[in-house]
Amino acid sequence: MKVHTESVQFKADQKLLDFVERKVNKLEQFFDRIIDVEVKLRLENSGQVKDKVAEVRLQVPGQSLFAKETNKTFEQSIDKAVDDLRRQLTKYKEKLRPHNGISH
Repeated sequence: MKVHTESVQFKADQKLLDFVERKVNKLEQFFDRIIDVEVKLRLENSGQVKDKVAEVRLQVPGQSLFAKETNKTFEQSIDKAVDDLRRQLTKYKEKLRPHNGISH
């Protein structure tokens, strides 16, 4: 799984990049066929306190999953986006499971 992290309008420090990589790599525990991950970190100058935006796009076979979160820190934004993607991966895996034809 390849992780691409892009920071828009600022330079992300190594600590933040490592945090992103560590969090995103945990998604492989839920689904081991993730092809590619794109993480976009940007500052939103809306004048509010919540202005750190994390967008995470996962490429899985036949589909792309996406989560976008805004919070006070990038770490919180990444945490929430990864949680959201974990739920999406679980649903995606359910759809992949072959149905055995038994109806209830």
